[in-house]
Amino acid sequence: MGKVMHGDQQAARLGKSNPLAIAISAADQQTLQMVTTALQQRRLALAYQPVVMAADPARTGFYEGLMRVMDTGGRAIPAKDFMPAVEAHEIGRQIDVAALRMGLAALAEHPGLRLSVNMSARSIGHPDWMRALLRGLDASPTVAERLILEITESSAMTIPELVIRFMRDLGGRGIAFAIDDFGAGYTAFRYFREFDFDMVKIDGEFTRGIEANPDNQALVKAMLAVGKHFHMLTVAEMVETAAEADCLRAMGVDCLQGYAFGAPTVKPAFKQAPRRMA
Repeated sequence: MGKVMHGDQQAARLGKSNPLAIAISAADQQTLQMVTTALQQRRLALAYQPVVMAADPARTGFYEGLMRVMDTGGRAIPAKDFMPAVEAHEIGRQIDVAALRMGLAALAEHPGLRLSVNMSARSIGHPDWMRALLRGLDASPTVAERLILEITESSAMTIPELVIRFMRDLGGRGIAFAIDDFGAGYTAFRYFREFDFDMVKIDGEFTRGIEANPDNQALVKAMLAVGKHFHMLTVAEMVETAAEADCLRAMGVDCLQGYAFGAPTVKPAFKQAPRRMA
């Protein structure tokens, strides 16, 4: 009688013979190597995107610092093109460290700046990341109150108890926290009550074309109700048209972010002619 193959072994064997799986794995390895080399050569930068007040889009509430890897030709590669391949690896932690250091340096250099920096929940407790944070906070007495740490909903829910403790420990320093891409993950609301997020950023999947989408309007209204109940500032992401902005403003969103108000750039206005901050 032939040997019975365990389900996991079967899946593994099928995966090895699956051309798509092999191609994806090879692409991830190439991405990992590309990011590792860029990190070693310090070809990294933050691109800054304004988050404006919905009631007065001329006022910038804060900027979001978005990690970019610069290729050898000087072109900026956005995080969405490499983070999925590196986030679970140690290189993902080092990317978070680099983003934090650059963000803290910008805050120290520009006293009127308020800035959000992205991080993975996996970086919580990482010695290099924590060391960079504490050094940055000690460098200037106002940095903490101008720093926002963004954690994606899906990342926060991988280790919710650790995220909760982390927020409680650092909240006393004046740092604000944002839950990013809200609606795209799988928040368990029993944990949500224990989180201490100051801000909720509604995923662009729900804001795109919202003026003509009653289903997304209903979902965003529900997200806004949750945010307001927990006293969180609400931000709509990926707003690209005036019609989307008008609809979201009428629904009661506090802030708007997207190409309608400015694309991410490594040469932001505050580094040249500072724009009025809220």
